[in-house]
Amino acid sequence: MEIYTETTAQPLLKTLNDWEFNNNGIEKKFVFKNFNQALGFIVQIGVLAEKANHHPELFNVYNKVNVRLSTHDAGGLTDKDFLLANAIEKL
Repeated sequence: MEIYTETTAQPLLKTLNDWEFNNNGIEKKFVFKNFNQALGFIVQIGVLAEKANHHPELFNVYNKVNVRLSTHDAGGLTDKDFLLANAIEKL
């Protein structure tokens, strides 16, 4: 399984909207109208994550959701993370 560095991840990051490389993973901050929309988004991510058997780090404060993807068992950023990020972008 290939582990991406900040440099090798750049071409794939360019295909995503506003995702950033940080500490061997990728992250994005989402802002919603209210807590209900933010929570609904988290639930949708949970469904995608279960199907992919790949679980993100999710942080929520009121209408804000921060998503962090990194393949922990591989020790860094992999194709699994980019696949899930692309699926999240389609929500």
